[in-house]
Amino acid sequence: MSSSTDVTRVELTGSAAALLRQLREMHGPLMFHQSGGCCDGSAPMCYQDGEFKTGGSDVLLAELAVEGVQETVPFWISVSQYERWSHTRLIVDVVEGRGSGFSLEAPEGVRFLIRSELMSQGA
Repeated sequence: MSSSTDVTRVELTGSAAALLRQLREMHGPLMFHQSGGCCDGSAPMCYQDGEFKTGGSDVLLAELAVEGVQETVPFWISVSQYERWSHTRLIVDVVEGRGSGFSLEAPEGVRFLIRSELMSQGA
């Protein structure tokens, strides 16, 4: 499936952007992957850029610009999730607590979480 980089499809809350700046300082360039797997299916996983291998079953949904971070943060989503959530805008937020995945924020005692809102027909 071809990639779509419409940045309005994914947004960051202020808390998520602040955590990404912190993680960038600690780990270098970052990426997100949102899968429909068994572990935290609604939680995007944050990795060092390139640590998670993407392929034909993934879609590049957005390149997120984070104030204070030189490079954008690619946001990948599995094709199955992309098809299910095609009518929604994804909002990356942060909540307290540990997820069950391998995301970089886990040691910080917080986890990324997806909130969503319906998009209008023309979006």
